Amino acid sequence: MNPQRPVNSFRNLTQPPRPRPKAAHGASQRLQKTGRWQQARRFMRERPLLERVYWFCVKAFLWLFFGSIGYVVVLKYVPVWVTPLIVSRWIDTMGTDENSHVYKKWRSYDELSKEAALAVVASEDQAFPTHWGFDFDEIQDAIKENQYRKRPRGASTISQQVAKNVFLWNGRSYIRKGLEVYFTALIELIWGKKRILEVYLNVAETGPMTFGLEAASVRYYKHPASSLSRSEAARIAAVLPNPRLFSISNPSSYIQRRTRQISRQMRALGGQRYIRNL
Repeated sequence: MNPQRPVNSFRNLTQPPRPRPKAAHGASQRLQKTGRWQQARRFMRERPLLERVYWFCVKAFLWLFFGSIGYVVVLKYVPVWVTPLIVSRWIDTMGTDENSHVYKKWRSYDELSKEAALAVVASEDQAFPTHWGFDFDEIQDAIKENQYRKRPRGASTISQQVAKNVFLWNGRSYIRKGLEVYFTALIELIWGKKRILEVYLNVAETGPMTFGLEAASVRYYKHPASSLSRSEAARIAAVLPNPRLFSISNPSSYIQRRTRQISRQMRALGGQRYIRNL
């Protein structure tokens, strides 16, 4: 009969108990987030009115988000007949002696003078063929200049002006500026440069109740925009910063000087070759 082997009590007493492995840091964070999410859901369920408001806001946001993308896709192929700016100008004439007739006629990019397209790019946004909707160099220059200028200088690209005119309202606010950034990115991604310039040439305000190059050319030069000369196109581009103050038919000395400057810029850019590959 074999005697029972004695237990090594000394080894058991001296060896400390092995600690339990701690949960990983990422796992603990996930558990905390899950717990907070469950608390938030419980908080919402205990307040039915707040829960309905929450889901209404979520659904409204999704409808607006996907609806805006769908609207941008549609306007890639459909002429833009009406913009918030046109409606605003028309409302301003109601109850006044001003002419309330809207002069506007859509023309495709191929039907417009390329001198007019080049004049607008030379005047408003010379980096248009290469940027992605925002000219950050111009923005930085404008910020520096506006520190000592009485009237702030803008740095909006043609893409930003199209986003503002077609989709948004007039005014200055962080909400409108944020939406302008959003729609600028959308049209750059979905439309492309040629379509953006085509829309701009058709919706830009070119005179009192006058929108687009075709309407301006017929009203002030008595011929279609397809036959605009360089000097005529440059004069239209010269009044774009403030078409309600400056006149195409009766240009001031400032507009005449600016017209010559734009013509020189058009030659310096290399002529119509500059916008050939939009």
